[in-house]
Amino acid sequence: MAYLLLIVEPRGQREARTADEGRQAYAQMVAFGESLKERGLLTASHSLLPDAHGVRVQQREGKSVLKDGPFAEAKEMVGGFFLLGCTSRDAAIAAAAECPAAAWATVEVRETGPCFVS
Repeated sequence: MAYLLLIVEPRGQREARTADEGRQAYAQMVAFGESLKERGLLTASHSLLPDAHGVRVQQREGKSVLKDGPFAEAKEMVGGFFLLGCTSRDAAIAAAAECPAAAWATVEVRETGPCFVS
């Protein structure tokens, strides 16, 4: 089964860190990813730039509606992800509990699957 660990962090948190604190947090996350890879759990992972670099796209009445970030209504942003291949939900939750970001953000565990109720 595939599970996505979403790193949901408070907006502005990155900017509040010193450069050294940011490098240290990033190094912890890279080491976590390497640990997942060594255990055969990691399918993909990436850090994401802050939402100020993002754009939201909607289709309304046949036209694209774009909204550039930052998204003022959002108190949090997705800062990165780890896509895992796990044997169970419990295994994905155990991996999320090991994630260093759980100390400064929220690690949301989501199973992949169809977007309809069967």
